[in-house]
Amino acid sequence: MGGIDRPKGIAFFSGGKDGLYALYLTERSGIEVPYLLTLKTSIGLSPHWENLEALKTLARAMKKELLTFDMVRGSGALAEFLGSLGVEYLIAGDILLEDHLRWVGSLAEKAGVKALEPLWGNNTHELAREMLDSGFEWVIIAADKKRLPRKSLGYMFRSTKDLDMFSRVYPKVDPVGEFGEFHTVVLKGPLFKGAFRLEVESLEESDRYHWLKFGLVRA
Repeated sequence: MGGIDRPKGIAFFSGGKDGLYALYLTERSGIEVPYLLTLKTSIGLSPHWENLEALKTLARAMKKELLTFDMVRGSGALAEFLGSLGVEYLIAGDILLEDHLRWVGSLAEKAGVKALEPLWGNNTHELAREMLDSGFEWVIIAADKKRLPRKSLGYMFRSTKDLDMFSRVYPKVDPVGEFGEFHTVVLKGPLFKGAFRLEVESLEESDRYHWLKFGLVRA
């Protein structure tokens, strides 16, 4: 007898912890997520897009297909693209940003799919602890120049001790960087076997961020 077909989804993917934890929770709920979607932003430099080769490495480790879309084509074209994939869900890792939540909801509606936001409304400190307790580890790869010093680049979150230390040193910064204070890439977690380490190629600077150009190699 054949297996039961599970509903399918596509997840926004930057390599960061929030999106990957949302993906993890989605798959645990029984939804299959064969596709990851990385956007090329049209509103300034994205440290994630600039490290697309590293994101491809993560996608391969998870045995998922990485799709890309240039937002210069507009949200309407993105909705049409999503609607052509034959999936039922669009998964995102929003927690507190209502503008982005509404955008994802509108995009999903136009695409004829359902928006799924498993992290929405959580306390960010409790959520960070939950991610760490679930086996996720991540590193800061971009830091807002007005909120964090350049030396915060490369800071590793391997345990709740690392989280608590970060919160003590930077008490006014959201512990998951929900307001853009920092961006991350996941180095270890239950979505793939083994772990990666960051291989820094250069330290870069944009209008808003200090950020790293990097590769990912097996630890």
